[in-house]
Order: sequence, then structure tokens, then C-alpha cells
Amino acid sequence: MYTQQSFDFLTLLANNNDREWFKANQQDYEDRVRTPTLKFIEAMQGPILNISPRLTAVPKKVGGSMMRPQRDSRFSKDKSPYKLNVGIQFRHFQGKDVHAPGLYLHLANDGCFIAAGIWHPESKALNAIRHCIDENPNGYKKALIALDKAGFELSGDSLVRPPRGFDKEHPLIEELKRKDFIAIKPISIEQVCDKDFVEYCAKEFEKTTQLMGYLCFALDLDF
Repeated sequence: MYTQQSFDFLTLLANNNDREWFKANQQDYEDRVRTPTLKFIEAMQGPILNISPRLTAVPKKVGGSMMRPQRDSRFSKDKSPYKLNVGIQFRHFQGKDVHAPGLYLHLANDGCFIAAGIWHPESKALNAIRHCIDENPNGYKKALIALDKAGFELSGDSLVRPPRGFDKEHPLIEELKRKDFIAIKPISIEQVCDKDFVEYCAKEFEKTTQLMGYLCFALDLDF
């Protein structure tokens, strides 16, 4: 589905990141980037459903699993209008937006990766996850072991100091400091362009189910 041409387009976009150029090259974007992405999402519908019937894989141009190419530059010094990556999220159907538990694929020339978990949860959800780790540490530890065995690493932002209400000597204090619970595994462009990429992603996402199940449990969501 994906070819080197998909990444070549992102290179061209990096050198011509303006609306006029993008409009003039809209068909190349459709052919090289959006169409392969929608085909990938469609092919992943079965595997995602097998992982959890609560996760969604929606091959729509707008409002589906493919994240919009436009950047939100309102609060950024960088006013370039387009993202230089392709983002795909298979999120929980009860989640309102990207900040819900989900599976994620990131494609870019400066690095590709697959991921699972929750990014920038709102304060109520973040507090619920922290209290779940405090009260049910064993399930969380098992999820961490499974991720490490599969080559995933937890990433994201963390607090400098312990969160309010938690002892600085807590055995899992570094985990409780997390503001994101995202497990990431780097992949190569060659892997993305391989004919078996759908099968590869399906198998890798399956290895993150303990983390996904734990986060959904913490947030009182079905999985």
C-alpha cells in the first residue's frame, strides 16, 4: 500500500509547505499518501476488531482514523500549514478525541513508529490512571513486562515532582509522574513499504493489549 513515493511526497511537502503548492499537488497527495492510508485502515479493520471490538478503524477522508494533514498553528511560532507526517489512530469508540486510549501509527521521514496507550489525557482521566496504578500495581507491572519483551518503550511527558497526594518514596513514583502513557516501537520505512505491513502491525498491536486493557480498566471503559 505504501511505497517510497509516499515518503517522497512528504519530502517535497517539507520543502514547499504552503497552501498554494499543496493545492497544485493535491492529486499527488491523494495518490501517494491519502489513498494508501485509507486502504491500510480498511485492511486493518479485521485485525483491530480482533484485538478489541471497542476500537475503531474508519477509512474516511474526514472524521475517520486518518488524522487531518493540516497543522493547528494557532499557538505555535511555526506557522507552516501542513504536517510532515501521516498519523493514524484506532481509538476507543467511547473516546471523544485523540486523547482517548488507542493504537497509533506514525509515518514520517524523520522516524516511523507504532504506538499504543493514551496521550495527554485530561486531568480527571490522568488522576484515575494514577490511582489505579497505586491501587492495582501488579496488573500495571505485568503490562510493562509484556511491552518490554515486545520491544516497546513507554514515552511521553512526566512531572518533575511527585503528583499531589502521592509519596515521593512510592515504589512506582516514576510511573506515577507520567503525564502520558504511550508505548512506542520504532519501525523503518522499509517495513512500512513491505507487502506484509498490515500483518506486521496487527501482530505488534496485539502485543500491547495488556497496557490497553489496563488503561481502559482504569478509565472504566470496556475493552
